[in-house]
Amino acid sequence: MKTPYKNIYEVLKTNRFIVLTVVTMAMLSTIASSIISFKMYHKSLDGSFAIGKNGEVIPLQWVQQKENLKVETLEHLRLFHTYFYDIDATNFEMNIEKALWLGNSTVDNVYRQKKADGVYNRLMQYSLVQKVISIDSEIDLKAEPYPFRTTTVFQVNRGSIIDTYELVTTGKILHLEKRNFPKNTHGLLITDYFENTLKKIDYEN
Repeated sequence: MKTPYKNIYEVLKTNRFIVLTVVTMAMLSTIASSIISFKMYHKSLDGSFAIGKNGEVIPLQWVQQKENLKVETLEHLRLFHTYFYDIDATNFEMNIEKALWLGNSTVDNVYRQKKADGVYNRLMQYSLVQKVISIDSEIDLKAEPYPFRTTTVFQVNRGSIIDTYELVTTGKILHLEKRNFPKNTHGLLITDYFENTLKKIDYEN
Protein backbone atom coordinates (compact mmCIF):
# COMPACT_ATOMS: atom_id res chain seq x y z
CA MET A 1 0.00 0.00 0.00
CA LYS A 2 1.41 3.36 -1.07
CA THR A 3 1.32 6.25 1.33
CA PRO A 4 1.43 9.99 0.55
CA TYR A 5 4.81 10.13 2.35
CA LYS A 6 6.35 7.59 -0.01
CA ASN A 7 5.19 9.64 -3.00
CA ILE A 8 6.75 12.76 -1.48
CA TYR A 9 10.08 10.94 -1.00
CA GLU A 10 10.05 9.80 -4.60
CA VAL A 11 9.32 13.34 -5.81
CA LEU A 12 12.11 14.80 -3.65
CA LYS A 13 14.50 12.11 -4.87
CA THR A 14 13.63 12.91 -8.48
CA ASN A 15 13.99 16.64 -7.87
CA ARG A 16 17.35 16.09 -6.21
CA PHE A 17 18.55 14.08 -9.18
CA ILE A 18 17.41 16.80 -11.58
CA VAL A 19 19.09 19.54 -9.52
CA LEU A 20 22.35 17.63 -9.28
CA THR A 21 22.26 16.95 -13.03
CA VAL A 22 21.66 20.60 -13.86
CA VAL A 23 24.40 21.78 -11.46
CA THR A 24 26.86 19.24 -12.86
CA MET A 25 26.13 20.25 -16.45
CA ALA A 26 26.45 23.93 -15.53
CA MET A 27 29.82 23.30 -13.89
CA LEU A 28 31.06 21.33 -16.89
CA SER A 29 29.84 24.04 -19.24
CA THR A 30 31.59 26.72 -17.16
CA ILE A 31 34.84 24.77 -17.12
CA ALA A 32 34.67 24.17 -20.88
CA SER A 33 33.95 27.84 -21.54
CA SER A 34 36.83 28.88 -19.31
CA ILE A 35 39.24 26.58 -21.12
CA ILE A 36 38.12 27.83 -24.54
CA SER A 37 38.36 31.47 -23.42
CA PHE A 38 41.81 30.87 -21.95
CA LYS A 39 43.05 29.32 -25.20
CA MET A 40 41.57 32.13 -27.29
CA TYR A 41 43.14 34.73 -25.00
CA HIS A 42 46.60 33.25 -25.35
CA LYS A 43 46.13 32.83 -29.08
CA SER A 44 45.19 36.49 -29.37
CA LEU A 45 48.27 37.48 -27.38
CA ASP A 46 50.46 35.46 -29.70
CA GLY A 47 49.10 36.67 -33.01
CA SER A 48 46.68 39.58 -32.79
CA PHE A 49 48.78 42.42 -31.47
CA ALA A 50 51.90 44.29 -32.48
CA ILE A 51 54.16 46.77 -30.74
CA GLY A 52 54.15 50.33 -32.03
CA LYS A 53 57.12 52.66 -32.34
CA ASN A 54 56.46 54.13 -28.90
CA GLY A 55 55.99 50.75 -27.23
CA GLU A 56 52.19 50.77 -27.33
CA VAL A 57 50.24 47.58 -28.04
CA ILE A 58 48.35 47.78 -31.34
CA PRO A 59 45.84 45.24 -32.72
CA LEU A 60 47.49 43.36 -35.56
CA GLN A 61 44.41 43.68 -37.76
CA TRP A 62 44.64 47.45 -37.41
CA VAL A 63 48.33 47.34 -38.25
CA GLN A 64 47.61 45.28 -41.35
CA GLN A 65 44.89 47.72 -42.41
CA LYS A 66 47.35 50.59 -42.04
CA GLU A 67 49.96 48.72 -44.04
CA ASN A 68 47.42 47.96 -46.77
CA LEU A 69 46.31 51.60 -46.80
CA LYS A 70 49.89 52.77 -47.22
CA VAL A 71 50.46 50.36 -50.10
CA GLU A 72 47.24 51.44 -51.82
CA THR A 73 47.82 55.19 -51.40
CA LEU A 74 51.38 54.95 -52.70
CA GLU A 75 50.20 52.90 -55.68
CA HIS A 76 47.40 55.39 -56.31
CA LEU A 77 49.94 58.21 -56.38
CA ARG A 78 52.26 56.22 -58.62
CA LEU A 79 49.48 55.54 -61.10
CA PHE A 80 48.32 59.14 -61.13
CA HIS A 81 51.77 60.66 -61.67
CA THR A 82 52.55 58.08 -64.34
CA TYR A 83 49.34 58.83 -66.23
CA PHE A 84 49.65 62.58 -65.82
CA TYR A 85 53.33 63.02 -66.72
CA ASP A 86 54.39 59.98 -68.77
CA ILE A 87 52.95 61.22 -72.05
CA ASP A 88 53.69 61.75 -75.72
CA ALA A 89 51.83 62.95 -78.79
CA THR A 90 50.07 59.61 -79.26
CA ASN A 91 48.91 58.76 -75.72
CA PHE A 92 48.50 61.98 -73.75
CA GLU A 93 44.74 62.26 -74.23
CA MET A 94 44.12 58.69 -73.03
CA ASN A 95 46.58 59.03 -70.13
CA ILE A 96 45.18 62.37 -68.98
CA GLU A 97 41.66 60.92 -69.01
CA LYS A 98 42.84 58.06 -66.78
CA ALA A 99 44.58 60.51 -64.44
CA LEU A 100 41.47 62.68 -64.08
CA TRP A 101 39.57 59.70 -62.64
CA LEU A 102 42.06 59.59 -59.75
CA GLY A 103 41.66 63.20 -58.59
CA ASN A 104 39.05 65.89 -58.07
CA SER A 105 38.62 69.31 -59.67
CA THR A 106 42.02 70.52 -58.44
CA VAL A 107 43.67 67.99 -60.76
CA ASP A 108 41.41 69.11 -63.59
CA ASN A 109 42.42 72.73 -62.90
CA VAL A 110 46.11 71.86 -63.26
CA TYR A 111 45.33 70.05 -66.51
CA ARG A 112 43.37 73.01 -67.88
CA GLN A 113 46.16 75.41 -66.95
CA LYS A 114 48.72 73.24 -68.75
CA LYS A 115 46.43 73.09 -71.76
CA ALA A 116 46.04 76.87 -71.74
CA ASP A 117 49.82 77.26 -71.53
CA GLY A 118 50.20 75.18 -74.70
CA VAL A 119 51.96 72.21 -73.09
CA TYR A 120 50.01 69.62 -75.05
CA ASN A 121 50.12 71.59 -78.30
CA ARG A 122 53.92 71.65 -78.12
CA LEU A 123 53.88 67.94 -77.34
CA MET A 124 52.07 67.25 -80.62
CA GLN A 125 53.75 69.93 -82.70
CA TYR A 126 57.29 68.82 -81.94
CA SER A 127 56.55 65.11 -81.29
CA LEU A 128 57.99 65.38 -77.79
CA VAL A 129 58.23 62.37 -75.53
CA GLN A 130 57.89 62.95 -71.80
CA LYS A 131 59.07 59.90 -69.86
CA VAL A 132 58.76 59.42 -66.10
CA ILE A 133 61.98 58.10 -64.57
CA SER A 134 61.06 57.86 -60.88
CA ILE A 135 58.21 58.62 -58.48
CA ASP A 136 58.90 59.03 -54.77
CA SER A 137 55.93 59.77 -52.49
CA GLU A 138 55.66 60.54 -48.79
CA ILE A 139 52.27 60.32 -47.10
CA ASP A 140 50.99 60.98 -43.59
CA LEU A 141 48.31 58.46 -42.57
CA LYS A 142 47.51 59.92 -39.15
CA ALA A 143 44.24 61.50 -40.20
CA GLU A 144 42.08 61.61 -43.33
CA PRO A 145 42.38 63.33 -45.76
CA TYR A 146 45.99 62.15 -45.88
CA PRO A 147 48.52 64.80 -46.98
CA PHE A 148 51.21 63.72 -49.43
CA ARG A 149 54.32 65.05 -51.11
CA THR A 150 55.57 63.46 -54.32
CA THR A 151 58.83 64.00 -56.18
CA THR A 152 58.62 62.99 -59.83
CA VAL A 153 61.65 62.89 -62.10
CA PHE A 154 60.89 62.88 -65.82
CA GLN A 155 62.74 63.44 -69.07
CA VAL A 156 61.66 65.36 -72.14
CA ASN A 157 63.05 63.90 -75.32
CA ARG A 158 63.38 66.49 -78.07
CA GLY A 159 65.16 64.17 -80.49
CA SER A 160 68.84 64.98 -80.16
CA ILE A 161 68.33 66.70 -76.81
CA ILE A 162 67.08 65.08 -73.62
CA ASP A 163 66.34 67.31 -70.62
CA THR A 164 65.61 65.97 -67.13
CA TYR A 165 63.29 67.70 -64.66
CA GLU A 166 62.36 67.25 -61.02
CA LEU A 167 58.77 68.09 -60.12
CA VAL A 168 57.46 68.34 -56.54
CA THR A 169 53.71 68.05 -56.08
CA THR A 170 51.54 68.09 -52.96
CA GLY A 171 47.94 67.36 -52.08
CA LYS A 172 45.70 65.15 -50.00
CA ILE A 173 44.06 61.76 -50.45
CA LEU A 174 40.67 60.66 -49.19
CA HIS A 175 38.48 57.57 -49.51
CA LEU A 176 35.58 57.33 -51.91
CA GLU A 177 32.39 55.51 -50.93
CA LYS A 178 33.18 52.72 -53.36
CA ARG A 179 35.83 51.63 -55.82
CA ASN A 180 35.34 52.11 -59.53
CA PHE A 181 36.74 49.22 -61.59
CA PRO A 182 38.80 49.69 -63.67
CA LYS A 183 38.91 53.48 -63.60
CA ASN A 184 39.69 53.93 -59.90
CA THR A 185 40.52 50.52 -58.47
CA HIS A 186 41.82 51.79 -55.10
CA GLY A 187 38.73 53.87 -54.29
CA LEU A 188 40.88 56.91 -53.42
CA LEU A 189 40.76 60.52 -54.61
CA ILE A 190 43.49 63.15 -54.84
CA THR A 191 42.41 66.58 -53.61
CA ASP A 192 44.12 69.97 -53.13
CA TYR A 193 46.54 69.03 -55.88
CA PHE A 194 49.32 71.51 -56.59
CA GLU A 195 52.56 71.60 -58.55
CA ASN A 196 55.00 73.22 -56.15
CA THR A 197 58.36 73.33 -57.90
CA LEU A 198 59.78 72.31 -61.26
CA LYS A 199 63.50 72.46 -61.92
CA LYS A 200 65.91 71.15 -64.47
CA ILE A 201 68.47 68.71 -63.07
CA ASP A 202 71.46 66.70 -64.17
CA TYR A 203 70.63 63.04 -64.45
CA GLU A 204 72.87 60.04 -64.93
CA ASN A 205 71.55 56.52 -65.62
